[in-house]
Amino acid sequence: MIKRFFNNLFRLDAEETKGEYLFHRIFETIVIYQVIYYAWTWGVYLPRLGEMILPLGIANYLDVSFMFSPSFAYANALLITLFAVIGYIRKWRYSYLAAVLLMHLHYAARFSQGEISHGSNFTGLALLVFALAFAFFKEDAKRRRVAFGMFLFFVGTGYTSAACSKLIGTGIGWIDGRHLYLWIGERAVDKLSQNGQFDLNFLQQLILSNQTLASLILFFGLASEFLGFLMWFRKTRWVEGTMLIAMHIGVSLSMRIAFNSYLILLIVISYPWHRLLDQLLARWPDSVVNRYLEQKVAATP
Repeated sequence: MIKRFFNNLFRLDAEETKGEYLFHRIFETIVIYQVIYYAWTWGVYLPRLGEMILPLGIANYLDVSFMFSPSFAYANALLITLFAVIGYIRKWRYSYLAAVLLMHLHYAARFSQGEISHGSNFTGLALLVFALAFAFFKEDAKRRRVAFGMFLFFVGTGYTSAACSKLIGTGIGWIDGRHLYLWIGERAVDKLSQNGQFDLNFLQQLILSNQTLASLILFFGLASEFLGFLMWFRKTRWVEGTMLIAMHIGVSLSMRIAFNSYLILLIVISYPWHRLLDQLLARWPDSVVNRYLEQKVAATP
């Protein structure tokens, strides 16, 4: 049973196909793009800050307010970018680990003002599992599978833990639709203070006029999170992934809180895209892409 569980996540004994190689590289490309995007988004924002208000992570042991200087903020963003690219082109096996450490410094400085964002958590998690896989495995094929498997495991664990936290903190009463009324109202105040105006969309108006609908939406969200462990298994991954994608779209429409990086990564990891890629590649066996992938897969230990 344990062997079957690990096989669902890692498939270390299976032969790597061209479609799987391409899929894993696409996954890694998306992660590195998001890492660089956040590095520079936060780097540009950091010089606008003046003092440390809420220490996070390493900031509890080190004064990271020096990161509010433009020179340090931009230099760190540049270093994160360089290490991410070096890791991507396989020039130094510990480069992703260096990028993780610098990314944490960036995050601790950026979100030191009293409000903590978790919109980039999947990106940071993905970079971390790549760093661990590259540090402990020499074979590139195993690195890709181990990183992807660990990401699936921690995504599933994270969602299930989030549901358990809600139940422990509030109990089953968390799904009371009036809670959603409150959160929509709080979000309206936030948007009003930022933009000077706020208009309810159609779904928000519908929710506020129907408590049963609001409760059902919260129930679906809680159930989707609680079943996060289904991401660990190939047969149920696409079902749970679809539920989580629908949940995040619902959050975006009802609360206007967008988790774009989450959505993109969920869409990538929830479905067997490598099978589709293998089918497409089989249609053009003499294509340049096919020949290139054959060389890459053959050259990979």
